[in-house]
This record gives sequence, structure tokens and C-alpha cells, in this order.
Amino acid sequence: MITFGAMHIGLYFGSFNPIHNGHLIIANYILEHTGISKVWFVVTPHNPLKESHTLLNEYDRLHLVNIAIEDNPKFRGSNVEFNLPKPSYTADTLAYLTEKFPFEKFSIIMGSDSFQNIERWKNYEYILANYGIIVYQRNGYPVENKEKYTNVEFLDTPQIEISATLIRKMIKEKKSIRYLVPPVVEKYIIENRYYL
Repeated sequence: MITFGAMHIGLYFGSFNPIHNGHLIIANYILEHTGISKVWFVVTPHNPLKESHTLLNEYDRLHLVNIAIEDNPKFRGSNVEFNLPKPSYTADTLAYLTEKFPFEKFSIIMGSDSFQNIERWKNYEYILANYGIIVYQRNGYPVENKEKYTNVEFLDTPQIEISATLIRKMIKEKKSIRYLVPPVVEKYIIENRYYL
């Protein structure tokens, strides 16, 4: 069987509640400044370290991701965690994807705030030993002892201070979220009265 060079896929896990321009700017920066050839936005049904009562339905969040990225062939929305046991653990998702796509290479994309919690993750030693991790710097979350992590690439990405929490708050207060999310996402959120 002939196999061609493995595609290097960056897995950008998140609630994307909702997806916003900060996510897209970071994903595009990572495509341009690392060996990643595609970014998959992996929509998490329920993050075990986050409260779930403010979460929009996962299929609605995936739809917002898909309409936000539909003009970029290097981006893809992924529902891989929807059918895996809940809550979702990254180690289980990676094992599943590695089995399903044996010829692809996967790396995880995460902010330095999440990376500070990595030792609380299920099977984190296995993840660190077997997968690349690309960490983008978030203000106020410096990573100490970077040199001890061999499979981790630390990036100084543009600092985008947009948060989904802020966007949800603004929607509740009936304030415009123009320029914070792609226009198509703003339109869909307004039409469907999400986050009110």
C-alpha cells in the first residue's frame, strides 16, 4: 500500500460558545507559523473543567463554527467528540482519531491558560509523550520551565482579548457584537435569538 506524506492536523479543542474572531485569528496564525497543514475546530460537548449550564447545544455551536470557516479550505469543524463518552477527555479523543486516521499526524492547539492545567488532564503524560502541542500565549498566563517540555511549541501569537463570555454578556444586554464575530455568525445568532 502506498502512503503519501502524512497531513499534519492541528486539533483546536473548545466549547466555541460561540466561535469568534479571536479563535480564527489564532488558528490562521498557527497555520502560517508552524508545520500544521489544517486546523480542525473540535467542538467539545461538555468540558469536564467547565460549567455546562451556559452552553448552547453542541450542534448549534458546530453549525456556527462551520459557517464561520466555510470560506477557508484549511479549516474544518469536527463533531468527533459528540459520539464519544461524556464528559470528553482529550486523551480518549486522540486515541480515537489516531485509530481512525492512522496516516495523519495530530497536534493539539491550546492557550497557555489551558496548558497550565495540563497536569490535571487524564493521561497527560501519554499525551505529552505521543503528540505535539502548540501553545499560544494568553495574557496573564506565563508558562514556567518551558525547556522541560520536548514536544511542545510555544508561540507568541497576537494577543486577542475577545472572549465568548464577553460576547454572551453583550448579547444579553442587547449590545452589538459586530466585528467580534464573523458577520455570518452574528446574523445567525441574532436570527435564532441565541444567548438571550
